Amino acid sequence: MFWMQRSIVVCLILFVLGCARPVPAQTRAEFESWRHQLVDKILVPAGIKDPRVIEAMKETPRHEFVPLPLRGKSYYDMGLPIGYKQTISSPLIVAQMTQALKPEPNDKVLEIGTGSGYQAAVLSGLVKEVYSIEIVPELASNAKKALARYKNVFTKQGDGYLGWPEKAPFNKIIVTCSPENVPQPLVDQLADGGLMAIPVGERFAQTLYLFTKKNNKLEKEALLPTLFVPMTGKADAERVIKPDPENPHLVNGSFEEEPNYKSQEGQPGWYYERLLTRRTDEKSPDGKHYIEFKNTEPNLDAHLLQGFPIDGRKVPQLEVSAFVKAENVIAGTQDLDQKPFIAITLYDDQRKQIARLDIGPFLGTSAWHEEHKTFVIPKDAREGIFRIGLFGATGIICFDKLEIKKVGPR
Repeated sequence: MFWMQRSIVVCLILFVLGCARPVPAQTRAEFESWRHQLVDKILVPAGIKDPRVIEAMKETPRHEFVPLPLRGKSYYDMGLPIGYKQTISSPLIVAQMTQALKPEPNDKVLEIGTGSGYQAAVLSGLVKEVYSIEIVPELASNAKKALARYKNVFTKQGDGYLGWPEKAPFNKIIVTCSPENVPQPLVDQLADGGLMAIPVGERFAQTLYLFTKKNNKLEKEALLPTLFVPMTGKADAERVIKPDPENPHLVNGSFEEEPNYKSQEGQPGWYYERLLTRRTDEKSPDGKHYIEFKNTEPNLDAHLLQGFPIDGRKVPQLEVSAFVKAENVIAGTQDLDQKPFIAITLYDDQRKQIARLDIGPFLGTSAWHEEHKTFVIPKDAREGIFRIGLFGATGIICFDKLEIKKVGPR
């Protein structure tokens, strides 16, 4: 399946720890070379098969949609902040969602969440028309300028929950932000037989679905767990389940919840898994299961991620603990941080990275043992990403009973 997250993926740069060094200004030729490497070494091995989508990803200059200070990271497979609490999605997610839509030359597509304009630009060469809505006025204005040369892309500022009824029906709808449930106006504006790709669910527990409209009803197919920025406006007002940033915690930290690969890819509560296996062992530190990362080829990416809310004004310290076991672990060769870590990255209310908290690295061989550390949390922290994996190292690394919890009142 094209969306398989367990594919062996060659990592251009070890993006997942968010530790890339500053780079000098790049030339157009360098950007093009890096873009082609991204597609050939990451997107295609991860399951992007549609030749038209592959060509679109190679031809669309992502760096033109990335803020200038971050352009050196344009062709890492990572999301990047674009201001106003929004991000530009990772190239793999953009390619996966585009491929899921099965774009045809005569399609009319509605995009909810223009953001930087990159997804609309990718679609522009694949379909007849793209209509894109952005709720943040400043982003809508910036995207309109960035998309000026894409003559079949039409943008407007507004609440994407409501769609664009005067331009309906649409053959395809792509939603690049997450509501708790599918907005009814979007269902109404999707043509019969049309497809909708949309991440749905709680703020930090979403699944990317592909819906097909048949006889005015939606048939759904789960693609993978994911983490998108929330849909704001009316969708946010209707959200029933609210995150609790005063009491951060991990879901399924002992991996006892059974994965269901027929309905979703990956471990419940986690997302973007690469090169791992859920093992069963009665002697595991907690319960009967744990996670094992195994890699024999240096510099291949292997990781698992989970997002969580955290309010640094209310959480002065965060206690992190885990059980870890290692076997013949050797660091990768392309980057100093290609080693197994428990790593937490923290972001402010604009989704800008403000801190990285590490336990590790874990090299060599060691039996099951508990790792424990308490970190001081910056007051401007609002979100966190918890990451485990080999991150480019070789050998075997195992994790169980992963926990985070608040320590003391602010």
